[in-house]
Amino acid sequence: MLNISNLKGLLPEDVLANLLAKNLKTISLIPKSPFQFMKKSLLIYTCLLSINLYGQGLPGLGAGTTPNNKPILHGKNWVAITGKPLGATAGAAIFQQGGNAVDAACAMIAATSTMWDVLSWGGETQALIYHPVEKKVIAINALGYAPSGATVDFFKSQGMDYPPQYGPLAATTPGTPGGIMTMLAEYGTMSLEQILKPSMELAKGYPLEAQTANAMEAQKERIKQWPYSKKIFLPHLGEEREAPVAGEIFVQEDLYQTLSKLVEAERSALSEGKSRKEAIYAAYDRFYKGDIAKEIVRGTQEQGGLFTEDDLANWSVKIEEPLHVNYKGIDVYKLQEWTQGPALLQSLNILENFDLKSMGYNSANYINTVYQAMSLAFADRDFYYGDPAFVDSPMEGLLSKEYAKDRAKLIGEMNDPKIGPGDPYPYQGGVNPFLNILKKNQNAMAALSPEDRSSSLDEKFLQDFLSGTTSVETADAEGWVVSVTPSGGWIPAVVAGNTGVGLSQRMQSFVIDENLNPYNLPEPGKRPRVTLTPSLALKDGKPFLSFAVQGGDSQDQNLLQYFLNVVEFGMDVQEASEAANFNSYQMQSSFGDHEIRPGAIVLRKDTPDWVTKDLSKRGYSIELWNKTSGPINAIWFDWKHGSFWGGSSDYGDDYGIAW
Repeated sequence: MLNISNLKGLLPEDVLANLLAKNLKTISLIPKSPFQFMKKSLLIYTCLLSINLYGQGLPGLGAGTTPNNKPILHGKNWVAITGKPLGATAGAAIFQQGGNAVDAACAMIAATSTMWDVLSWGGETQALIYHPVEKKVIAINALGYAPSGATVDFFKSQGMDYPPQYGPLAATTPGTPGGIMTMLAEYGTMSLEQILKPSMELAKGYPLEAQTANAMEAQKERIKQWPYSKKIFLPHLGEEREAPVAGEIFVQEDLYQTLSKLVEAERSALSEGKSRKEAIYAAYDRFYKGDIAKEIVRGTQEQGGLFTEDDLANWSVKIEEPLHVNYKGIDVYKLQEWTQGPALLQSLNILENFDLKSMGYNSANYINTVYQAMSLAFADRDFYYGDPAFVDSPMEGLLSKEYAKDRAKLIGEMNDPKIGPGDPYPYQGGVNPFLNILKKNQNAMAALSPEDRSSSLDEKFLQDFLSGTTSVETADAEGWVVSVTPSGGWIPAVVAGNTGVGLSQRMQSFVIDENLNPYNLPEPGKRPRVTLTPSLALKDGKPFLSFAVQGGDSQDQNLLQYFLNVVEFGMDVQEASEAANFNSYQMQSSFGDHEIRPGAIVLRKDTPDWVTKDLSKRGYSIELWNKTSGPINAIWFDWKHGSFWGGSSDYGDDYGIAW
């Protein structure tokens, strides 16, 4: 006799439930007639096939997709993964010269910024670094802030509902140069000149890849508004195609000169007897307080921006303590609440109250549970997160296990399209100062949702919701680990004068209606709440997983599922990178018109019919895509064998090298 209950954990929960619903407790393996032989054989075959598929990992039934479309990257000395092949090559070159993981990460950020891989030199950089000597995770906050004059009243006076998506008024102060130089000075081993060499070679001219070339052409009408951008991106003005074509040598002479000035400042300081660290900070000062800063300010103001020289001089990189929670013995680290990162931590706290593994990978029950957990966490993100230098967000309450347990009780069989923020203040012994606004929030959020909730996810909404970023993942044999999601200054970007520096568009992540988020209103010197969110996880005090992804508001959704794929379903680092995720749109977009689409969900096209039908009955509006993993890059640490396993999604141009 085959006992059906013994199949628990081998079959997805919904398959097992279907068998038990037929009052089947055991299956006799001895037939009483030829007809029964055929019937029982078919049933047994179905069970065994399900177990086999579940183990193989076919979508909707098991752990990932086999075979992988990309190989696992195995290395024992180092690994470098980022958004473009040439960016990974830059990191590999630094490693081959003896640099550590921080040196390589800095070179990769610089290279991808030069390649406009959904970011530029005027964008922002945020990182988590594992320090092997101090045995701790360090957070790098190199997000620019709002310039002088950027206030709620200013944007309202311009007739705007939000700060703009594009143009000089969308720009926060440049953060990436400071982030690179601070990381290098504090935790690297090499000179700025060494790590900038690949970028300078790229700036002198490199064969442009199709993705970036086509982005320039698609955005050329907007680019033509800004003279310094037009000069760089549209070398064939007046022709049918005004942007470069794929494979054409793309030259950025102004940027090359700016990078050369940084190297000159470093060389000069070294010749005066300054240390490596002091020389790097001399270059930092030239960018933010010297002739480079003056040209950035002049060029930005010429095009209608608000930057002042004091705005650049007074900005600085922050080295911070990250936030973290423990999920089943694994410590997961994220940046503070000026990012959306804590939403992943909140989601893990909520999901710890459910037996996810028994539900089965991407079963209807699993998707429904994780979707609603994310909705609860992101509703809190949308109302409570902001720059801790200006506001006191209730992070102690938001990340408490008791708060998560009570939030988990709100998850039901049907999706709730009206899930809103909770009140975490009682969980940290306080009183909510915005209770009156919290009551108004439901109406404010409802106004961002289209009247027809079954409406499709139109192209503009998706483009805004999934707005760019890249990711950088490095690790070395000394124990340094770096996870970065640099971003900002994507095409179409305003270039600041004759510097070649493309400005950020991150101001659009502020809101100017306090009913939406009283913690995230613009004011000079304040950082907007951004989507950028690298991740590090430690197990037994040692690095376990380093992972990051691009994709705007979808980032922590994909990273949450990636983590669960590894921890709950036993996928390896590459399987989890390619696995079928689902994307929710039941949270306020951080971009554009800040829309929300309650109940909207994207599933991969090979999701079984019985799953999609079940989810439809639960109130979900479903779209099917060929790929849904997002371009996830990750490193898993094999302490048993002393090696690294690198994974790089097959979603985009992301690429890795290991040795």
